[in-house]
Amino acid sequence: MPKTSMNDMLKRRMTATQQASELQTSDEAYEKLFQQPPTGSSRICDLPLDRLLDFLTADIGFKPYSATKLAVFAEQLQVEGLLVRVIVRPSPLCQHYEILAGHNRVKAARLAGWATIPAEVVEADDERAIVIATSTNLIQRQGLTIIERGKAYKALLDVKNRNGQRNAALETFGDNRQSYNARKLVAEFFGVTEYEIRKAVKLTQLIPELSAILEDIPKQLNLACADLIADYDTESQKAFIEICSIEGYQLNKAAMQHITRKCPPPTADRQAVFAAWREARDAAEKRLAAPPRKISFDRKRFAPYLDKFSNDREIEKLFLEFLQERAKVS
Repeated sequence: MPKTSMNDMLKRRMTATQQASELQTSDEAYEKLFQQPPTGSSRICDLPLDRLLDFLTADIGFKPYSATKLAVFAEQLQVEGLLVRVIVRPSPLCQHYEILAGHNRVKAARLAGWATIPAEVVEADDERAIVIATSTNLIQRQGLTIIERGKAYKALLDVKNRNGQRNAALETFGDNRQSYNARKLVAEFFGVTEYEIRKAVKLTQLIPELSAILEDIPKQLNLACADLIADYDTESQKAFIEICSIEGYQLNKAAMQHITRKCPPPTADRQAVFAAWREARDAAEKRLAAPPRKISFDRKRFAPYLDKFSNDREIEKLFLEFLQERAKVS
C-alpha cells in the first residue's frame, strides 16, 4: 500500500477513535452522575458556521485559545482538515445550534475561511448538555487553570444537585429515596479527590480581577492566600486587588492569616484590611531586621560531655546533626 494511502487510513482511524472517545466520555460521565444512560438521538451533518452559537446554558469557565494558537490551528485545518467533529444541539433560535464541544474548532474554522463545519447534532436536555460541555474539556484539555476546573466542577455539581432535588420531590419515603453525594461522584469519575474539587470550586468565588492575578501572575497571589481571600464577599475582596498589585511585594499566608484575624470574613472594611496588612508587613520587616538570636544553655549541666570537644564549633555541629535527625523522624 502506498505511503500516502497508509497515512490517510491511519488518520481516518485516529479521527474515528477521537470522535468516539469524545462522545463516549461525555456519555460515561452522564451515566456516572445520573445513574442512567443518556437518551436522545443524534445525526451527523455539515452545518453553516454562521448558525452556531456559543454555549450559554451555564458558566463552564473554559477560556478560548489565544489569537496565536487559533491562527496555528486554522493553518492546521487548511492542511489536514477537521479531525474531530464538533458536538452541538438545536437551539431555541430557529435553524441555529448551540456548541457543546468544539468552540475553538469553530473559531479556527471561521479564521480559516470555512463556510461549514462537520458536526454531530445531539438531542440533549440541559443536564446532558452541561455534561458534554464540561467533561470533554476536563479530560482532554491540558493546562487548564484551577479556576477553569473549578467552574466546570461547579456546573456539574449544580446540575446534579438540581436533578437530585427534583427527583427527591417526586419520590416517596423509604428505600426508594435516592441518596447521592454529587462531589464524590464527580471526584470518582475524573480521578481527583473531593478536597481538590472543593478547593477549586471555592476559588471560583474570587472576583475577576483577583482571578486574573492568580492565573496570570501567580507570584503576586498564591493559592494559599487566594483560598483565604475567597472567604470574603465581593465588595470586601476589592481591598486585596491593590495589595496584590504592589510591585516588589508578595502577599504571603502569614499576612493573610493576620488580616483574617483582625478582619474576619465574610465582610470587612476596606481601610481595616489595609491597616491589618500594614501591621503584618511591619511585623515581618522587624523580624527580618532583628539581630539573629543565640541559643544559650547551662554549661555546668553539660560539663561531663563538653570536655570531649575541643571548641564550641564542634558542639554546634553535633547539635545541628542531632536536630536534623530528629526532624527526619518526626
